[in-house]
Amino acid sequence: MTSQVFSVDAPGLPDLPAAAPAFSPLYQQIKGLILQSLQTGEWKPGEGIPSEMDLAARYRVSQGTVRKAIDELANDNLLIRRQGKGTFVATHAEQQVQYRFLKLLPDEGDPKSEGPAQRKIIDCKRLRANADIGRALALRTGDAVLQVRRVLSFAGAPTILEDLWLPGNPFKGLTAERLSDYDGPMYALFETEFGVRMVRAEERIKAVVPDAAQCKLLEIKSHTPLLSVERIAYTYNDTPMELRRGFYVTDTHHYHNALN
Repeated sequence: MTSQVFSVDAPGLPDLPAAAPAFSPLYQQIKGLILQSLQTGEWKPGEGIPSEMDLAARYRVSQGTVRKAIDELANDNLLIRRQGKGTFVATHAEQQVQYRFLKLLPDEGDPKSEGPAQRKIIDCKRLRANADIGRALALRTGDAVLQVRRVLSFAGAPTILEDLWLPGNPFKGLTAERLSDYDGPMYALFETEFGVRMVRAEERIKAVVPDAAQCKLLEIKSHTPLLSVERIAYTYNDTPMELRRGFYVTDTHHYHNALN
């Protein structure tokens, strides 16, 4: 039997219906325009954005439409509303935002009483991305990346070992000295000195057995289980900007996540 191949516009075939145009609610379009202004740096982290009335006039829509767009951006932790003061671009330098991506809490007592983690930079070096790192950061194999290794301790006890990979170009000039000298959250440093704001992350979690190097840095025995947390953090426009692999000691801490 002879097979036949028909093209879509072959004579005698019925016309195919045109694809229906994608519909986007007006507030979603305004949300996209505000997000574009955030991405281009028109309003920087920590700065106030124009009032709802001003934005409504700018985009020629109602204040209700602007309010709904801002509500969604606030729910996404990109904007912060302050009663009586206005709406501001979220920043990792703020207390309510800076620990958004750190979910390890003590088993007992008030987490705030533990204070911030003590950080020790083990290494910070430039290298070429292998296939796995390149795929995670949307880079080509061989592109420049920055690798950072650090240990976080609570009450003097090493608790988290982290390996980070960052794309080389956006983080030119980042050194172990700059990381060690900065006393705020790492994401706040990325934001203020390199113009890279992490807006969301995806994580994969599983239990692992430590290797010899991890045992030494975390001061644990070889049979101690670790919680492995692999995270890809994204800036605006879903651009991956960090691959982080953390190894958590959970004998006195637990990983806490609130689900809505």
